[in-house]
Amino acid sequence: MERNSFVKSHALGNDYIVLDPANLVFPLTPQAVRLICDRHLGVGSDGILARVPSSKANFGLRIYNPDGSEAEKSGNGLRIFARYLFDRGLLKTPEFTVETPGGIAKVTMHVLNGSVQRITVEMGTATFLSERIPVTGPSREVVNENLDIDGQRLTITAVSVGNPHCVVFVPQLEAVDLQRLGPLLERHSIFPNRTNVQFAEVKSRNRVAILIWERGAGHTLASGSSACAVAAAAVKKGVADRDLTIAMQGGDLQVSVGPDWSIRMSGSAEEVYSGTFSDMFLQRLA
Repeated sequence: MERNSFVKSHALGNDYIVLDPANLVFPLTPQAVRLICDRHLGVGSDGILARVPSSKANFGLRIYNPDGSEAEKSGNGLRIFARYLFDRGLLKTPEFTVETPGGIAKVTMHVLNGSVQRITVEMGTATFLSERIPVTGPSREVVNENLDIDGQRLTITAVSVGNPHCVVFVPQLEAVDLQRLGPLLERHSIFPNRTNVQFAEVKSRNRVAILIWERGAGHTLASGSSACAVAAAAVKKGVADRDLTIAMQGGDLQVSVGPDWSIRMSGSAEEVYSGTFSDMFLQRLA
């Protein structure tokens, strides 16, 4: 890649900047991440995907939220990163592994006549155990627990798919005040590492619609790990089958939940443009 270059991509409207820190003349500090992700002063995105070395997988990936914090795993980010690797001829086989702070993910590119049709990611295993998410209090599975938020009682199910999630099933998504409840749940004291938040409406046994408040990013149109967390929670509660569609504002993802709670996600990713940081912007980043 060219020095100080980057790629802008999206997966169902969830957009990321992909870059290689080894090609940058500035350190990728939290301050630099916030400036790059700023939609008015920088390139603008829901986060940054940084290619890093790995001794455990074919590729390594670090995921930065737009507030400068790091995420353990991102389903949309993994698909975007996979598309980035494919488009640059960096893949030797259609199946490969990516190491993230939230675990190693196996990725499969489904290619027809040289064109990527969809990307499948093995997202690891879902767990509802409080100490694994984490959630404060005694060791337990955090399923159908009541939580008082700003005078409103919500029933939550917490789950980790390599990163933490709080799922709230509601009768109608239209009645949800996401901008008020999202940040209150994200930063609630029972989640010591903060949490991603999803409000979910069951449409049928194989379709669930969701709204997403992403930790460190806020309202996002789509999230792969959120889709996986909601699918696992829906199966755990017995309101959905193990193969289902998660409908988000940015589009749909296909998710399968195995009997051992392994999660497989399948969807698309699209590159928007590539570019280089200007000399003036580099001065600000430095």
